[in-house]
Amino acid sequence: MMRRRTTLLTSCTALALALGATACSGGGPVSAAGGDKALSGQTVTVAGVWSGSEQKNFQKVLDAFGEKTGATTQFVSTGDNVSTVVGSKIEGGNAPDVVMVPQVGVLQQFAKQGWLKPLSKATEQSVDAGYAPVWKKYGSVDGALYGLYFKAAHKSTVWYSPDALDQAGVKPPTTYDAMLKAGRTVSDSGLAAFSVAGQDGWTLTDWFENIYLSQAGPEKYDALAAHKLKWTDASVVKALGTLGKLFKDKQLMAGGQKGALNTDFPGSVEKVFGPKPEAGMVYEGDFVAGVAKDQFGKAIGQDANFFPFPAVDGGKAPVVSGGDAAVVLKDGKNAKAGMQLLEYLATPEAAAVWAKAGGFLSPNKKLDLASYGDDVTRATAKSLVGAGDSVRFDMSDQAPAAFGGTKGAGEWKLLQDFLRDPSDPKGTAAQLEAAAAKAYKG
Repeated sequence: MMRRRTTLLTSCTALALALGATACSGGGPVSAAGGDKALSGQTVTVAGVWSGSEQKNFQKVLDAFGEKTGATTQFVSTGDNVSTVVGSKIEGGNAPDVVMVPQVGVLQQFAKQGWLKPLSKATEQSVDAGYAPVWKKYGSVDGALYGLYFKAAHKSTVWYSPDALDQAGVKPPTTYDAMLKAGRTVSDSGLAAFSVAGQDGWTLTDWFENIYLSQAGPEKYDALAAHKLKWTDASVVKALGTLGKLFKDKQLMAGGQKGALNTDFPGSVEKVFGPKPEAGMVYEGDFVAGVAKDQFGKAIGQDANFFPFPAVDGGKAPVVSGGDAAVVLKDGKNAKAGMQLLEYLATPEAAAVWAKAGGFLSPNKKLDLASYGDDVTRATAKSLVGAGDSVRFDMSDQAPAAFGGTKGAGEWKLLQDFLRDPSDPKGTAAQLEAAAAKAYKG
């Protein structure tokens, strides 16, 4: 959302290329799916948004499954438009067995189109035992469990360069207004305050959601996410105005509005943690740490750290999450083996493989926090699992893909337009409502 928007990333920028990778098979313990090397000679195809280091680290999980079962695995990177790519593969008779879905809205769409198999009892029992009920709720449609949340994102983290904040003499803030004030102090010391990834619309939805959850509260957040509250509501206009304080302040954003609109998510991390820093802070989920560590060699906790997204207007500090849910397609050539892969992914053992590699959080409370490679990641994981049912899932990921998950359309595009010109929150709210009304009807 990662995403993936989630996002990812829960939904990060991903290449829309079919990148194949094959797992090794070798000696290993008895399969969770029942029997040593029970899947020898079988191939499980998995599609998802991940590319780069995320794809590489997920492949380690798939390799571990191959070691246990004898299965061969193939991962195909879909790019951000998962629903379009998977839909065309189903129509072409080339459906993957498993899809890692970065949006709740897309999972619901897949289930309602009859594309998905309900998960096995073994997987459901693992979810009941290891996950807060909210994760089962987000993975279910009409009472049936279709999605297993394997990778989660903590999307209420603001990442910063300790050197930049120390040089400016500012401490991590605890309110939104204090964050903007601290940002101006950072800017006065020579670096822009924030690097904003405006080229990727999903990052802008994340900014809005954190502000809205804290300022308007969880009940209105849930109502807006379900479109039971209109986007023209005064609470939405107010939140847009709060976000606009950042967008219209040229002192706060690296490169101003134009620079932000030309910066994608990886680029936004580079502007803070790369070899030529242009900003002191970048807001996004815990997965920022993976990019800072893997691409720029930063020691998490020393060269890169985070503070929780601060409270807005006296509200509570928000905990917004995203995540990638594994689903099994009915039309996959090896859906039965795909179901066994999900039984494995539901175990803390599978989560520990990626946790050790970094750039990953699991919502599975049975995963030992010692599995994570550094104290900062352990802290974010503890915060996410500790939030239990008070976690609110990324709002745009709950929406129909046409509104909340499509490049150049719906909420992504309208918030980019708002970044370009934040002078009319009321007008933007009206445009958002028109787009939402159309998408939710469809």
